[in-house]
Amino acid sequence: MGGIDFSALGLLIGAVGGVFSFWIGRKLRRKRLDRRRERDRAATLANESRQARRARERREQGR
Repeated sequence: MGGIDFSALGLLIGAVGGVFSFWIGRKLRRKRLDRRRERDRAATLANESRQARRARERREQGR
């Protein structure tokens, strides 16, 4: 292998695999949290009273 022994190559592959796995895990976790937040927001909006809904709509239009 031109001066690189297999143990160094194995460590390099393991390190790259670990970084890639970490990155994929973060990306998937972020997607899952976004879906959960949206589901919780939809449940909150479904349970609010008419008065609360109208107040929220006025606040959102003022932005």
